[in-house]
Amino acid sequence: MALELASDSDDLAIAHEINVTPFIDVMLVLLIIFMVAAPLATVDINVDLPVSNAPPAPKPESPVHLSIQADGTLSVNEQTVTLDSLGATIVEVTAADREQRVFLRADKSVVYDEIMRAMNALRVEGYVHVALVGAERGDP
Repeated sequence: MALELASDSDDLAIAHEINVTPFIDVMLVLLIIFMVAAPLATVDINVDLPVSNAPPAPKPESPVHLSIQADGTLSVNEQTVTLDSLGATIVEVTAADREQRVFLRADKSVVYDEIMRAMNALRVEGYVHVALVGAERGDP
């Protein structure tokens, strides 16, 4: 009984190439982590928006203005309304023309939530053409 040991066999050959599969796996995991974490990192950024430099758009003959004052009071053109009656008032003022643009003016101290509630009330009634009105910058 002879025992033969093969010292030059290919079973124990040293691999001379780099295995990049673990590197690719780690990079894909990091990519997914950054894709998920990046939007979460931008949530609490304070934004001080600049005044628009765009030329004013032509105004319609009878525009419908929805105004939100600093104390939260809503008014359509010059008529004071509540949030519950906002949709019905807009329908009445626009003669149920859902394609008519509604111009939204809000005091700069109004909470964003109040603006969104007013826009949601417009959307419930089918008014999706809302233009945000800002102050025009005076030329120096």
